[in-house]
Amino acid sequence: MARTKEFDPDAALQSALELFWQRGYEATSMADLVDRLGVGRASIYATFGNKHDLYMKALDRYSENRDSLLLRELSQPGPALPAVRTVVRRFALEASTNGQRLTGCFVTNTAAELGAHDAEAARRVEASWGHIETLFRSALVRAQAQGELPEDRDPRTLARMLLVLMQGLRVVGKASGDPNLVRDAAEQALALLD
Repeated sequence: MARTKEFDPDAALQSALELFWQRGYEATSMADLVDRLGVGRASIYATFGNKHDLYMKALDRYSENRDSLLLRELSQPGPALPAVRTVVRRFALEASTNGQRLTGCFVTNTAAELGAHDAEAARRVEASWGHIETLFRSALVRAQAQGELPEDRDPRTLARMLLVLMQGLRVVGKASGDPNLVRDAAEQALALLD
């Protein structure tokens, strides 16, 4: 007879995500995970696989949660451009607010730490970024169709610019103590939508 799990895998995955997000992949040991999750090493391996597998599952969860929020924000009925502006300003605010700026974006952190030498992590980062670009492009196409965005603007290029801007805001926000740095950059980028 199979033994039932003595812990909630969903809650454990969330705890692992938070730990990896705070410390990064390399600085988080299996002992750290055992302590944070309150689960034995064997149970972690049996449920999630090795540390790398657990990190990828945590990254997937983060991306799914963040992407579903962006989808809701950018696909609301009515004018699309205000939603785009709100998302960019939210990212700038998060990147410049002490509690949130220090952790940054888990996807951006993964790109910086693992992207150059971990093909699986790089694929997940690219997939996440591709999804964000698609959400922005769809909102900008809608904005253009509704007369909010000038016809001479390319929604695809603007979506890419916003994606790169938002990732850059997260990186710069982690290192800079000047909140105006990221906020000014965000506002300048948004002026391109006028």
